Amino acid sequence: MTRLITNSLRNKRFKSRPALALITVFIILSLALTGCGSQAPAPSSQSLTPVTIMLDWSPNTNHTGLYVAKDKGYFKDQGLDVQIVPPSSQGTVEQLVATGKVAFGVSQQEQVTTAQANDLPLVSLAAVIQHNTSGFASVPERNIKTAKDLEGKTYGGWGLPSEEAVLKALMQKENADFSKVKMVNIGEADQLTLLTKDIDATWIFYGWTGIEAELRNQPLNMIWLKDVDPALDYYTPVITTGENNLKTNPDLVRRFMKATSEGYEYAIKNPADAAEILIKNAPEANPDLIRKSQAWLSPQYQADAPRWGEQKTAVWENYAKWLVERKLLPKMIDPAKAFTNEFLPSK
Repeated sequence: MTRLITNSLRNKRFKSRPALALITVFIILSLALTGCGSQAPAPSSQSLTPVTIMLDWSPNTNHTGLYVAKDKGYFKDQGLDVQIVPPSSQGTVEQLVATGKVAFGVSQQEQVTTAQANDLPLVSLAAVIQHNTSGFASVPERNIKTAKDLEGKTYGGWGLPSEEAVLKALMQKENADFSKVKMVNIGEADQLTLLTKDIDATWIFYGWTGIEAELRNQPLNMIWLKDVDPALDYYTPVITTGENNLKTNPDLVRRFMKATSEGYEYAIKNPADAAEILIKNAPEANPDLIRKSQAWLSPQYQADAPRWGEQKTAVWENYAKWLVERKLLPKMIDPAKAFTNEFLPSK
């Protein structure tokens, strides 16, 4: 089994905030596959079909469109009574969704790719964000603007093989010497504080940690992951379901994705109002961080795609090849099985 960067990144992103903690590390392949239930009834004014979507961590601006869809009645308009639930101690989101114990989930392309490579039938239905908004951060005083500048510096991370592979790829691209980087494990310490003290660079999701730095008036230099290698401009996060759910409940999936799309489209056009909806559903999060994060992230949801959620075969294929070449994936996947645009509403 492959241990992926995102598990530790998403933990690090929120573990310093006790109300937003989550640990999701391994995809367990011993789960027996189960069905997703019978075909959902058509919506009616008398009854709504219960549906659950499980988050990958505590509510944040990656999830705003889901809360908007619930708050604005878009799910109800599709005959759905949707419950948005936190991760479970009974298994990872990927396990529970792939095996039909939960109908839908929020995951990342990294996890879906690994699931597919290990024959776990998890499928991505939509890209929440079109481009990878994570990267290597440093404070300007360290003068780290290129890979070459990392030589002789201390990098604070989590000691993952895949994390090291990304750093090596970055430095090799610019003919820099990776052996001159001191790698340290920073555990659960606050990344932004450490950048001013004990480390020179670390990996962050700018839409949250970068925005938090802005609120602290802490300038950052960024080396964006998508600029390291085009293959690393992957989808994170994504909306997922299990293969069996697609086969047995296609109408339910289509209705769920229509409402979800409407939720994210609203958040794109109305970031301020969307932020207030999320704040109602994430009372322990910093409201100022949510508002500023939402203003930054809303344009990133669709970006240059023809519609929200649309995914490209090349993005899935190139990232999987990148992992295989570095022996971080046991085998190549079939992108056609890993994702589908079929259930997104037409423009």
